Amino acid sequence: MIGIGTWLCHVDTMLFRGDAKIKIFDDGGKYGFDLDVNDLDIPDIAVKDIVEEGDTLTAVATTSMLPNKEIPITLTFDGDTVNGSLKVPFVGKVKLKNGKKIAD
Repeated sequence: MIGIGTWLCHVDTMLFRGDAKIKIFDDGGKYGFDLDVNDLDIPDIAVKDIVEEGDTLTAVATTSMLPNKEIPITLTFDGDTVNGSLKVPFVGKVKLKNGKKIAD
């Protein structure tokens, strides 16, 4: 499994600017994800269809805030750094740049 740990990424969009913490963990042999965005109350997010290819994870997220919509996620890891993106319906591509691992 790649990317296990807690990652801090800066997000800069029209709707939100700030830091997001992404926790990736081993959930009984499957990937588990938790998302924490300071000062923003986000609904539950389900992450599914996770594919590990080399140093990259791709997945699809869903949330009750956007019913019947899928949010493609790509995260590419390089040591203690991560870069990636989410393609959020009605918002567009949200880039996650220069993310740093802050905990195992």
